[in-house]
Amino acid sequence: MTFSIVARSDDGRLHGVAVASKFLAVGALVPAAEAQVGALATQASANLAYRPQGLTLLRTGVAASDVVAGLVAADGERAHRQLGVVAATGPGATFTGERCHDWAGGQAGDGWAAQGNILAGPQVVDALRDAWLANATLPFAQRLLAALRAGDEAGGDRRGRQSAALLVVERGGGYGGGSDVVVDLRVDDHADPVAELERLLAVHTMLFGRPDPATLLDLTGAVAAEVGALLAAVGHPVDEAGTDEALASWAGVENLEERLVPGRIDPVVLEHLRRCAPRVPAPRAGSDPTNPQVPAVPSDT
Repeated sequence: MTFSIVARSDDGRLHGVAVASKFLAVGALVPAAEAQVGALATQASANLAYRPQGLTLLRTGVAASDVVAGLVAADGERAHRQLGVVAATGPGATFTGERCHDWAGGQAGDGWAAQGNILAGPQVVDALRDAWLANATLPFAQRLLAALRAGDEAGGDRRGRQSAALLVVERGGGYGGGSDVVVDLRVDDHADPVAELERLLAVHTMLFGRPDPATLLDLTGAVAAEVGALLAAVGHPVDEAGTDEALASWAGVENLEERLVPGRIDPVVLEHLRRCAPRVPAPRAGSDPTNPQVPAVPSDT
């Protein structure tokens, strides 16, 4: 009923699962992951006990292949199960019971496992594998989703489409640093769930992605003048508390607080501020000699 990829980032810091199915709310059942421990997907006739049991085994340092072996050996219904596991280190492992509906199977390699059942054919798992390996330069969540998209385009679940999900964990990588859950997105019932999941991930990245230090702009000169004018236009004027305070007030309303850096502004935040504000005359690009590369506000925003 499902195809999935379970994986670990090349640096070992992130673990995650991407999954899609002709099944309602597949993200509520299939994936499980724990930061610096591992991740797994339980599917076909999913045994939800595999999730806590598998993570417990992974937490003790058991290899992925041994986790799979241990879980299915104790399960009298293993012939109907499918499972993919990745540990903190080493190769992933996958299992497909002989009673899973055709086409069913999986493949695994260093830090990944791809599997599916009731698929259009083995090309679906081949596509998951190939896209995962070919997109090593993508951010981890986008790389998982690229693999899922490839599996979907290769035929995916032969019954059709309904739901998809993406789960990514990293120690301290969640909202405000107080959670390990970096991404937990679910499309429960949709005509094109993988495309919708891609849309949601783009929104999630815009709101909660961490700013790139190399692209940050100093809140001085022409940048500060433009930001001040834009903030005033959206009802958050700069007062004696300063630009940072006014920017934080507006960003909190827009859910962009994760992208704030004192004394500087993320270009992603600036572009969103420009889109939100009524048309405001912009300083001419390069008018401030200390900020010669300040981009002007597009005239149609």
